[in-house]
Amino acid sequence: MHCLTALQEGSFQCGKKQINMWSILFGCFAAIQLLLAAYLLQPTFLLLIYGIKKFFGFLFAKKKTDIEAPGKNYSFAVIITAHKNLQLVPPLVDSVLRQTYRHFKVYVVADGCDHANIGYNDDPQVKVLLPEVPLNAKIRSIDYAINHFDAAHDVMIILDADNLLHPDYLEVLNRYFNKGYRAVQTNMLAKNNDSVYAQLDAAGNYFSNFIDRRMRMEMGLSANIWGLGIAIETALYKQVIYRNFLGGFDKKIQADIVKLIPQLAYAEDAKVYDEKIDSGDALETQRTRWINAYFKYFKYGWDVFLTGLRRGSFNLVFFGFNLLRPPLFLQVVAAAFFAFVNYWISPVWMLGWIAAMLLFPLSFFIIVAVMSTDRKTVGALFYLPVFFIRQVKAFLHIGRANKAFLQTQNNKVIYIQDLLNQ
Repeated sequence: MHCLTALQEGSFQCGKKQINMWSILFGCFAAIQLLLAAYLLQPTFLLLIYGIKKFFGFLFAKKKTDIEAPGKNYSFAVIITAHKNLQLVPPLVDSVLRQTYRHFKVYVVADGCDHANIGYNDDPQVKVLLPEVPLNAKIRSIDYAINHFDAAHDVMIILDADNLLHPDYLEVLNRYFNKGYRAVQTNMLAKNNDSVYAQLDAAGNYFSNFIDRRMRMEMGLSANIWGLGIAIETALYKQVIYRNFLGGFDKKIQADIVKLIPQLAYAEDAKVYDEKIDSGDALETQRTRWINAYFKYFKYGWDVFLTGLRRGSFNLVFFGFNLLRPPLFLQVVAAAFFAFVNYWISPVWMLGWIAAMLLFPLSFFIIVAVMSTDRKTVGALFYLPVFFIRQVKAFLHIGRANKAFLQTQNNKVIYIQDLLNQ
C-alpha cells in the first residue's frame, strides 16, 4: 500500500515538473513574440506620434536651433577617409571649400593610394595625408588624421569619399554645438537615384532617418548615427577605444558616446549627400558588411540597455533596446515564422501576426512617402521583394566580412553645384 502511494506521489511530482517546464517554455515563446512585435510595430507607433504632432503641434514642440546668434565659432576638422581610390575626393573637397562657414580644415587620408594629388593640395585649408603603410580600416584612417591635425580642432566630422556637403552644412552644425550638443548626426540624403537599387537604398535611408533620428530628436531622445556625417567633439571621440578594426565603426562609437552625453542629437537641416548602391552585387556587399557588424557588436546593445537600467535612464534603455533590434528582413522572416507556428498553437496570435505584417509595410510606405519628395523613390517600393531576396543572400555570406575589408564600390562623380541645380 505504501509503495503504491509513493509511486502515485512520484508520478504526480513528475507530471507537475513537466507542466512547469512547458509553462516556462511557453512563457519564453510568448515573450520572444512580444519583443519582436514591439520592434515590428514601432514604426507604426512613431508614425502615430508624428500624426498627433502634425494635428496638435503643441504636444511635441520641435527644438529650435537657430533662434539665437551663435556665441562661438567652432573649429571643425573635416576628415575624409579614402581607400585605394581618390576619384571621388575632389568633388567632396570642393563642396567643403564652398561652405558659408569658414572655420575649418580638411584632412584627406589617402589610404592605400598610389598618389596623393587631389587638385587641392596647395589650398591652405586642405591637408592630404598618404600613409606609408596601408591602414585598410576606416577607424585607423580616422586616428591617422587626428594624429596629424595642424591645430586643436573643437569638433571633428567624419565623411566618406563619395559624400558631398550642402553649402550651409558647417554653419548649421555650428548652431547645434552652440546649443550645447556634443555629438550631432547629420542628415544623409541620396546623391543619385538613377537605378531601382539606388532608389530602394534611399528609401531605406528615409525610413531609418524617420524612426531612428527625426522622431527621437522630436521626443528628446538620442539618435542613432551613420558611419558618416557624424560631428563629434574631438575630446569626446578620443574617449572611444577600439579593439576591432573590420567594420562596425558606427556600432562602437555610438554605444560609447551615448553613455557619456545627455543626448546624441540629429540635425535634419545639416545635409550630407551619399552615393547609393546601384546594383544587386553592390547591395549584397554592403548588407553583408552591415549584417555581420550587427551580430559582431550585438553585445554593445546589451551594455547600453543594462547601463540604462542601472542609471534609471529611459534614453539609454530605449537606445539599447533599438541597438538590439534585428535587421528589418530578419524581423519579417521571424514574423512569418511565428504566424505559421501559431496556426497550430493560437489562431488569435496568428491573426495578430498577420495584422502586424500588414501594418509594417504600410507604415514603411507612408514613412517613405512623408520623408521623400521624389516619386521615383516611392514608386521603387514595389520592387522591395527583390531587395529582400538580395538581403537574404547577403545574410548567407556574412562570414566573408570577418575575413576581409568589404568595400562598396562608388563611382558617381558629380559636384555639389550640379547636384543642387538638378
